[in-house]
Amino acid sequence: MTNKTMIAKAVKVALYSGFAASLAVSAPATFAADEEEGADAERIVVTGSRLKRSDVEGANPITVIDRETIELSGALSAAELMRELTFNSAGSLRPQSGSSAQGVSTVDLRGIGSGRTLVLIDGRRLTHSPSTGQGQDLNSIPLGAIERIEVLTDGASAVYGSDAIGGVVNVITRQDYNGAELMVSQGRVSVPSDGGDRESGHALFGSSDGTTSLLAGVSWNKREIIFERNFPWVGTGASIFGANFTTAGSFDFEGIPGACGEENFYLDGTLCRFNFNSTNANEASNENESIFLKGTHQINDDWELYSNASVNTTKSFGRYAPVPDSTFYYSDLVIDANSYNNPSNPNAWFYDPNNPNAVAYDASVAGAQRDVDIWHRFAAVGNRDNTVNNTNYDFLVGATGYVGNVELDFGARRVRNSTKEIGNGYLAANTAWGFVNDFNPGYETYGDNTSTFDPNSYYYGYNVQQPSSNPDSVLSGSAVTTSRESDFNIDEIYASVAFDLMDLDGGTMQMFVGAERREEYYQDLYDSQSEAGLVGGSAGNSAGGGRSVNAMYFETLMPFMDNFEVTLAGRYDSYSDYGSDFSPKVGMRFQPTDEVTLRASWGEGFRAPTLDILTQRPAFSADSISDADTCDVLVGDRTEECQINGLSISNPGLSSEQSEQYAFGVVWQPSDWFDMSLDFSSVEIEDRIVSFSAQTVVNRRGTEAGIYQPGDANYDPRPVDDAMIVTRESQPCSVDPSQTCDVITQVVRGSGNEGTLKTSNIDWNMHTRFDLAGGVLDSVLQISYVNDYSVNDGDDLVGIASLPEYRAQLRNQYAIGDFQFALNTNVVDANGEGANAVGTWTTHDVQMNYTAPWDGRITLGVQNVGEKLPTLVTYDGRDYNFGLYDGYGRYTYVQYTQSF
Repeated sequence: MTNKTMIAKAVKVALYSGFAASLAVSAPATFAADEEEGADAERIVVTGSRLKRSDVEGANPITVIDRETIELSGALSAAELMRELTFNSAGSLRPQSGSSAQGVSTVDLRGIGSGRTLVLIDGRRLTHSPSTGQGQDLNSIPLGAIERIEVLTDGASAVYGSDAIGGVVNVITRQDYNGAELMVSQGRVSVPSDGGDRESGHALFGSSDGTTSLLAGVSWNKREIIFERNFPWVGTGASIFGANFTTAGSFDFEGIPGACGEENFYLDGTLCRFNFNSTNANEASNENESIFLKGTHQINDDWELYSNASVNTTKSFGRYAPVPDSTFYYSDLVIDANSYNNPSNPNAWFYDPNNPNAVAYDASVAGAQRDVDIWHRFAAVGNRDNTVNNTNYDFLVGATGYVGNVELDFGARRVRNSTKEIGNGYLAANTAWGFVNDFNPGYETYGDNTSTFDPNSYYYGYNVQQPSSNPDSVLSGSAVTTSRESDFNIDEIYASVAFDLMDLDGGTMQMFVGAERREEYYQDLYDSQSEAGLVGGSAGNSAGGGRSVNAMYFETLMPFMDNFEVTLAGRYDSYSDYGSDFSPKVGMRFQPTDEVTLRASWGEGFRAPTLDILTQRPAFSADSISDADTCDVLVGDRTEECQINGLSISNPGLSSEQSEQYAFGVVWQPSDWFDMSLDFSSVEIEDRIVSFSAQTVVNRRGTEAGIYQPGDANYDPRPVDDAMIVTRESQPCSVDPSQTCDVITQVVRGSGNEGTLKTSNIDWNMHTRFDLAGGVLDSVLQISYVNDYSVNDGDDLVGIASLPEYRAQLRNQYAIGDFQFALNTNVVDANGEGANAVGTWTTHDVQMNYTAPWDGRITLGVQNVGEKLPTLVTYDGRDYNFGLYDGYGRYTYVQYTQSF
């Protein structure tokens, strides 16, 4: 089968079923192929169903993005391409410095969470990211290997099982390719004064004869790191972790006298702050290299062997500012009242006449001599540099064929997905704070209370006032290298049969029955010091475990009339850890006229609890809470927050999330040059898997015990899982010692099933194709509206920060002779309220292609021609919503493709 014929088939699926398509093939080739195939069109499998059917059949809303559209988009990677989908309603995760998922990119259909969008590769699920334990990393998909992407915007657990609540993204890799191709691309961004430039490419070779086909290729892309300081809007960072102190356990901040003179430290009134923006990276670098091999062999007229193999590596580098830390966060650490580094000590080194940088002691600043907490930036230890390497091995082998009129398909697959992360410049907290507390500038004290000052002989520890003057042995002894090793592995086998059952008035009733077994193994191992909470500037708790998943599923197509068909599907999944789920779905397609198609579906789905939540090891933490008795004793103020010991645990008793969805739509194709579709969909999720904060556990247990009454800020009568407990002990109150306070000594928290999420959406697609001035103009308008969105039956969140009411794309391509032009417009609706309001984000991308006589293709393109910049409204600790927008400005690129 030729490449042109296969693309024509995808176009035909899009046109007749209203599959919101952004397709980039010329009209003459498309419609010529349609006329040749006629009633004998080959049956194919389309995402959302396992039944093979002719091109004009089907009831699912599918968006098809073909190879030519991918190339016209100018996208660097599969992740970048999917991030721009209008269905990616609230944006999605992308590589960012300062995150535990530093190198991960996801897609989030309908804005209900990336863990509720299922990503497939040739119909088989992509493994979860080892870095997150849930969600799937799009960076592991080589762009050069993609033939097309099919996006199903309807729930599909009845077909694919867990996670397919918001929809399914199926990446179809190239096949039936003859020849060779080399592509290289280079591009630069305009706004960061340095960094962010990109390069990409791929090399392909394909060959086939009558019985065997083989496709091999490599694909690569790279984006440079971008530092905060290189954006024009980034000013001086203001962190309390500079050189400050407080009374132990309190928040009465004062600057450490004379300790604010080193680089990036600066005075802000009486406080000493640190400019973290001078060293922080905004976006981590990302490199992807892949090699892939795909082959088929026809054994005889009935049987065929097939195999796919790929190796993908990604590397990411991120830099964070030096470690910010405080003795406040460690229950057993404090700066003693007599320490040379204690500003409340009149004999501290800051005021010592032997100190060339001494300042005058001021009792009004120092206060009474007492134990204190120091809040310090360990800049002299160095920046925190994180390098993340991920390797994904994916191998599949199978066979398909016929026994009589029954089609069989069976195979096996093995995936090994591993991530290794190394962090340099982190703080060995106990050692470092020991150096601070035990600092001796050079005094030797004798029994008669006399002393000798000799820094060369008696100097010890860490000088907070002049950090860079500390000996290398102290700085290196304060530093620690962190490590994290994560794996997510899959072994699976599958088998299915498809056959015709009987003839109905509208055609043959088909049946598909299949089964699969999948073994999943996950581990996430932090180094022992990080896991014990002994590393400043880092945290993490390990997890690990495995499970088996057995599934059986069926699907049947019942064409009751020539223009009316019903599809019924069901799937039973049994998990070895939490239990089982059954997911049904029914779909309907009715075509009252040749121009109009009506479609509707209803189904139920589920999302299994992920292994990272089910298997995490207990981890200690310092949790901030509000509780009058506890904060009375700990900080002497019943209205302030205070920190208590927290313990985060797994919850093996978690059950799966449950969903119910329905959808209906209409497709209208009145002519060969115009078609449109309008679809409505709704999904409701129950028993959401949520993480309970320490404050939530305190509130609910306190209400249960009668500590909090209606009207109290902490009052919350809802139940909480039995595994989550609050331990209290009676102590004399601090505010009024004659009273007894019930002080919280520990809060055990974790995840549980609770609450609902509801959303509905409207998708409108319009496609036109015209002959114009000797060429062909092809245009597609796709608009996705979020009709409503609520959590736990609360307020409608549409239009609130991070959830725009709509996203839209208008894609235009014009082909004439050897030239091809593209103009794409992307729109993200305004969102946010008041001071957090963000205006409509509209960008325009252009591209020009010239096909040379020597089978070369020269491409020039610009993304965001108008250099639209994001509205600067702080979101999730960043200057703007990092998931919806970018700060690259104008991106200009050149690309060359040579075919052989």
